[in-house]
Amino acid sequence: MTVAYEMSHLERLEGEAVHIFREVAATIERPALLFSGGKDSVVMLHLAVKAFWPAPVPFPVMHIDTGENFDEVIEFRDRTVAKYGLRLIVAKVQDDIDAGRSVEDTGPRATRNRLQTVTLLRGINENKFGAVFGGARRDEEKARAKERVFSFRDEFGQWDPRNQRPELWSLYNGRHRKGENMRVFPLSNWTELDIWSYIRDEGIELPPLYYAHKRQVVERDGMLLAVNRFIQPIEKETPFEATVRFRTIGDATCTGCVESSASDADEVVVEVAAARLTERGATRADDRISEAGMEDRKKEGYF
Repeated sequence: MTVAYEMSHLERLEGEAVHIFREVAATIERPALLFSGGKDSVVMLHLAVKAFWPAPVPFPVMHIDTGENFDEVIEFRDRTVAKYGLRLIVAKVQDDIDAGRSVEDTGPRATRNRLQTVTLLRGINENKFGAVFGGARRDEEKARAKERVFSFRDEFGQWDPRNQRPELWSLYNGRHRKGENMRVFPLSNWTELDIWSYIRDEGIELPPLYYAHKRQVVERDGMLLAVNRFIQPIEKETPFEATVRFRTIGDATCTGCVESSASDADEVVVEVAAARLTERGATRADDRISEAGMEDRKKEGYF
């Protein structure tokens, strides 16, 4: 008797991501995985561990540190790195500010998020990485929807959306000359709902900020921002306590939260299934700089 076996939607996505990790490890020298402690990078690391188990992950992880992170995320990052015995490379934005390679904005709405590009490119060049894995997904933002899985970057780290390599039948071309590199996105075809469904099914641990908790917030530019040492109330802003969670986690200066009572992955899945605005569109102030803000940053070398 023949038993039919059909992979589930999440199993197909997992298999695709595992294939991408193994393809890069087999064909490109000195890859690295960008790891911030956010949900997408956590899922990406989980998949990398699966791809090479029982061997250890055969490449380091790199964090582009703006110096304006949530404390809970940095604690989670360090604990996760220790758990898997990974080599962590921290490229600090502050080092580029001190060296005069980056100029910091000032004022109550200032953020270092855009300065990450210079630090990212320096981290790639100093470590001579041939490929860097990123957790970007096509459903997040329209510029990211244009990306290939293997995204070629020239010797200046720049991306040309009109000059991308075909990826028919999931055949990837990672060839590049010295100084050039590939940005590789194993989660390209995942959605926010896929990510959370996978987190639920796999029992993946995340920073507690992703689940409902009480926090002092202020309303600014249509978003709720957490009051912390980087965000303080300005004129006509009154902080108040709310039960919130974070849909995405980036710089503490530009990452908003949403009111929510979802306290575990099951409840978040239900909440995300009903959402009609992407997490970046809803809670990331750095994506609101212009209609083409993300694409402009990607062309300069950002993820």
